Amino acid sequence: MINSERMIDTFITLVQIDSLSREEGKIAERLVRELKSLEGEVYIDDAGAKVGGDSGNIVARFPGSKSGEPILLSAHMDTVVPGRGIKPIREPDRIRTDGTTILGADDKSGIAIILEVLSVVNERRIPHPPVEVVFTICEEAGLVGAKHLDVRSLKSRHGLVLDSCPADSLFTRGPAADKLEFTVHGLAAHAGVCPEDGLNAIKIAAEAIARMQLGRIDAETTANLGLIQGGSAVNIVPDRVIVRGEARSHDESKLAAQSSHMAECFQAAVRRHRVVKDGREVHAKVEEKIKRDYPRMTLGEDAPIVKWVMAAATKVNVPIACRKTGGGCDANVFNGHGLNVANLGTGMREIHTVHEHLLLNEFQQTARVVLEVLRAA
Repeated sequence: MINSERMIDTFITLVQIDSLSREEGKIAERLVRELKSLEGEVYIDDAGAKVGGDSGNIVARFPGSKSGEPILLSAHMDTVVPGRGIKPIREPDRIRTDGTTILGADDKSGIAIILEVLSVVNERRIPHPPVEVVFTICEEAGLVGAKHLDVRSLKSRHGLVLDSCPADSLFTRGPAADKLEFTVHGLAAHAGVCPEDGLNAIKIAAEAIARMQLGRIDAETTANLGLIQGGSAVNIVPDRVIVRGEARSHDESKLAAQSSHMAECFQAAVRRHRVVKDGREVHAKVEEKIKRDYPRMTLGEDAPIVKWVMAAATKVNVPIACRKTGGGCDANVFNGHGLNVANLGTGMREIHTVHEHLLLNEFQQTARVVLEVLRAA
C-alpha cells in the first residue's frame, strides 16, 4: 500500500529545503501545509522563540477511525552542517549526496515516512487509533526542541521516533547524559619576564585531563572532552581556560560516578597550584557546571510500542530486533516525561558526513512497518 515513488519524491523535495538548526522556518511552512491537507489539526508551539529560532515544533493531531490508545509519531526537521544547497542524487538502491553536503536523511527520511503513512491511511480509510505527530526543531543542537515541547499537552503515552540508521533496529535503550563545563582560574603574568609569578590555567587543565578516564569507560559508559578555549597571547601566562565535555551511561549511578571523577580531576589539579604574589598566597580555582543533558531511554520488550512494532514486523515479514545505542535522541526526552517511545531505524547511513545516503529498500521497509503499527496499536 505504501506508494514508494511518492515517498521518495517527498523525501527528495524535503532535503532540498535548507533547515539547519534554528532555521527550520521554510520546511515548517511546507510541513504545516502537508499536514493540513491530510486533515490534521496543526499548530506550531513557542519553542522557536525560546531558543532563538525561526520556527517552533510542529504538533498535529489526527482523530482515530477506531478505538485504541493514541500513538505518537515523531521526527526532527533540522539538519547539521554542511547542509545548505543539498543536491540529492538518486541511484537504483539509494539516494546520496553529491559529495559537498550532508544529505539530510537524518531526519527527513523519518518525516517522509510519517507523511506517506498518513497519506495511505487517509486515502484508503484504513482503521487506526488517534495519531499525534510531532516534528521537532533543534534536535541536532542538543534535543532543544523536544526539551521545550509541552509534553503534557500530548495525549499519547506510546510512540515512535524515526531517527536512527538500520531499519532492522528498534532502539529501546539509550544512555542518560551529563553536560560538563570546567573553568580553571589561574593568575596572569608576563611569560618572559616573570612567569613564576603566574599560574598557568592551561597547564593546570592539562594536568587534570591527563589524569582523567575518557573514551569507553565500560560497556555502558562513555566520556569525552570536546571543546577547550583559553589564553590571550603567547607571551602571557594564561589566567583562564574553559573545558567542555560530556559523560553518558545506561546506568545512572555510573554516570554520577564518572561526572564526579572528572570534576575531582580538576579539583585535585587546582589544589596543587599556588603562588605568593605581593605578600599573599594566590590559589588556582575551578568552577564546575554539571547538568543533566537528557534522561536515559529504557523500554522493556513488554512495552506496548515494542509489541506493536514486533507484530508489525511479523506481518510484513521483516526482521527487527531490540537494541541499545550510545546516542541520544528526542525519544530520551519523551521517555523522561513518562512516555514509552522507541526509536526505529529508517535506512540512513553515514549520517553527519558528506557521504550520507539513504538505502531505499530499508526506507520502504520502515514505512510498511509503521503503517502496520497503526493497525496494531
